[in-house]
Amino acid sequence: MKLAIISGSHRLDSQSARISRALADRVNELSLFDSVEILSLAGNPLPLWDESIWSGDAEWKARLAPWKQKLKKADALIVVAPEWNGMVPSGLKNFFLLFGTAELGHKPALITAISAGQGGSYPVVELRTSSYKNSRICYLPDHLIVRHVGQVLTGDDPEGDQHLWERADYCLNLLKEYSAGLKLVRESGVVDHKTFRNGM
Repeated sequence: MKLAIISGSHRLDSQSARISRALADRVNELSLFDSVEILSLAGNPLPLWDESIWSGDAEWKARLAPWKQKLKKADALIVVAPEWNGMVPSGLKNFFLLFGTAELGHKPALITAISAGQGGSYPVVELRTSSYKNSRICYLPDHLIVRHVGQVLTGDDPEGDQHLWERADYCLNLLKEYSAGLKLVRESGVVDHKTFRNGM
């Protein structure tokens, strides 16, 4: 089983990237997946969507090919979404315009929202509302919110870190089980994205 972590911040040295690395390390410590890869949106590696992507533009194909390959191989995902002004960053929203059912369809995903303060719930709501329809990504009922991220996993608050890891471990183990279950769904022959290309 392979896990892909989408680090959804555009910033080059972000808290989202730090938490993504911490989650990847934890997955490896717990031996939950055979491999873990972090796909980072730092520095905006994916241009904003435009209609030339539909015409098979060579530049788009070359840029997206390595991402598509890695996402197709993934059995599960973690989407790390910072809260910027109460919203998901535009680069992460753009990610869901560029990749669809072939890469994300019927794969379990754990939303992990990041907040510098006491917030973090808005990215969860936004992703659950607007990113799954055509991609068919399957978000777990549970999610993580990392509040006051600058003080988390720094050694400043061992008790708080312990509480976060307890919740994270639960979610990560749940993600592993969902990945096994949804693999059977993808292989069942029931999924028909040719007839039903878009969600309702």
